[in-house]
Amino acid sequence: MTSIKKFLIINGPNLNMLGKREPEIYGKLTLPEIIDYTEKLLANKCLCTWYQSNIEGEIVTKIQDVISTDFSALVINPGAYSHTSVAILDALGILKIPIIEVHLSNTHRREDFRQTKLTAKASTIIMEGLGKNAYLMAIESQLL
Repeated sequence: MTSIKKFLIINGPNLNMLGKREPEIYGKLTLPEIIDYTEKLLANKCLCTWYQSNIEGEIVTKIQDVISTDFSALVINPGAYSHTSVAILDALGILKIPIIEVHLSNTHRREDFRQTKLTAKASTIIMEGLGKNAYLMAIESQLL
């Protein structure tokens, strides 16, 4: 009998402001609405634990906590920290499970500084520009 896969989904700074912050770029859905949308489409396929923080150190600690768990993969939307955080990159580098980095928008069509993603260096897969489907597609990629 196969055990059900478990995913930790980490969301970085300002993702708690989805729906209010630049909806023309990030969409009109709030993070709780995206979570609900994703969970409904994944019903009974896996278990997802969602986390959001605006604080870099809290995200680092949450990543480190994964080491002593049975998560199958980590999905992370580091937000702006993807462009600046060596600390998050180093924490991701410790993990032995797949890491899927997601971005709601296509960062390559945005400001130059958004096109460099430090955290992507530790990622197994990078998905961006999928809007509300980013998390769903990231998790589905690990259920195949």
